[in-house]
Amino acid sequence: MKRILKFDDVSVTRGKKEILHHLNWEVFSNENWAVLGLNGAGKTTMLKMIHGDLWPTTGKLEVLGGVFGHISIPDLKTRIGWVSTALQDQLHPGDVVDYVVLSGKFASIGIYQEFYQADLDHARQILVDMGGEKLLGKPYAVLSQGERQLVLIARAMMAEPELLILDEPCNGLDLFAREELLNRVAKIAEIPNHPALLFVSHYTEELLPCFTNVLLLRNGRIIKAGKRADVLTESSLTDFYHKPIKTVSLTGDRLAVYPG
Repeated sequence: MKRILKFDDVSVTRGKKEILHHLNWEVFSNENWAVLGLNGAGKTTMLKMIHGDLWPTTGKLEVLGGVFGHISIPDLKTRIGWVSTALQDQLHPGDVVDYVVLSGKFASIGIYQEFYQADLDHARQILVDMGGEKLLGKPYAVLSQGERQLVLIARAMMAEPELLILDEPCNGLDLFAREELLNRVAKIAEIPNHPALLFVSHYTEELLPCFTNVLLLRNGRIIKAGKRADVLTESSLTDFYHKPIKTVSLTGDRLAVYPG
């Protein structure tokens, strides 16, 4: 069992404000984790650190076997798949979808490296396998939000990542597009030797059963982390939100939370 992540007393400070407070957390290769938190919880800062875009102010962070300060960040990024609506703003909207997916091989925005026809064929096949055959040859700019997210997932899978980060991937999606995307995520979790999954969301109903571990993050602190059945309880979530709530069990072992 390979360790994917280890936060060892990690804190992040910007100016006089401490954004993340003494985080201790481990993720292993046989685990899929969901991170649940409201706005301002520190989720984005945590993810940027894992991806090598930020460094801890104090503490030690290990990602995919390398300790920050002793690893090549560009090399690390090629081993991590990243899906985020924020990434859409960085992509070149005129680029054809096929090449957006291909860019995942190099963890780059656009294609600047030499590639082979086999690489492009592989990128196209990944998109087809994800259910995006009708998107082939289209400019990224003309796609719907759901289609763009599907392309980003295919792009993330292009490098055969060891860790796949899904940063609020359902943002901006309607009900049907959201469920279609979640179904794609569930299929990735069924792939033999699939990457470790890290799914970040505001909403419990997006946390599929394949996410057997859950971390609750509030105000930069880990409130609770562990097995899904132990974390997604009405008592734990009431403590987490600091407000009365009610929970509703949904089909497929999913849970919705509403103000109580």
